[in-house]
Amino acid sequence: MAVGRVEARGGRQVTSGVDPVAGSETPTATALRVGLYSAILTAFTTAVTFGLAITAVPNAGAGCRVDCVKYPYLDTLSEFPGDYLWMPPAMILVVLYVVLVSSIHAQATPRKKVYSQMGLSFALISAGVLLGDYFVQFSVVPVSLMNEQTGGIALITQYNPYGAFIVLEELGYLLMGLSFVFLAPVFAGGGRLGRVVGWVFASGFVLTFASLAAISAVFGLERMDRFEIVAISVAWLVLVVNGVLLSVLFQGRLKENGGPVGRRGEDGSSS
Repeated sequence: MAVGRVEARGGRQVTSGVDPVAGSETPTATALRVGLYSAILTAFTTAVTFGLAITAVPNAGAGCRVDCVKYPYLDTLSEFPGDYLWMPPAMILVVLYVVLVSSIHAQATPRKKVYSQMGLSFALISAGVLLGDYFVQFSVVPVSLMNEQTGGIALITQYNPYGAFIVLEELGYLLMGLSFVFLAPVFAGGGRLGRVVGWVFASGFVLTFASLAAISAVFGLERMDRFEIVAISVAWLVLVVNGVLLSVLFQGRLKENGGPVGRRGEDGSSS
């Protein structure tokens, strides 16, 4: 455990060099602990979001065949809140992803920190895009329809397969795919489980960008929401799978550092 120095100042004893929280655990152990909890929460929140989204697929876009909502999408208020319930957990999800990537960056080896830093940078940009997109959709569109303030709604509503909501989702998950490919090398040489985590991240990147290329080649600018659906599905599957795998990986590394609930001091001794 860290030992402080006691000094006498003005008749008072002042203890310096002691931090009862930070000084009791190594930075790597702290990063592993944060990583463990954020990985579990990321996997759970993604699964919940995925389930809610599947049950609330809008009756619009490329996959709609009957009773489709038509432009200018002003008769969609009856779909609230059902079609919007997945957005609050989706916002929590992207925040958790940033926390998870931050913990990965904190425990990366020095020669791999350039990759984890780039992964974190793209995760932050992705989170900013998706948070803004989801928050505006959830907070602006329904209340605007309630108050019959419908000017410009067609451009931002989720029911418009050519609208800003879909395009910003595409951008957000493309950026998340870029964060995946830079996180993959961080786990190279980290044992069999680490290699699997890296391959899942790399596969997410490849599938996301390959699907964009394939869908764009076939449909061009008329891709509607086809790529958005694929990009979300790929990203969320990666987060569920790697959330589980990373929780196992971090749990094992924590045990090597003194146990999941125990603490290892800066000198390597358990406390």
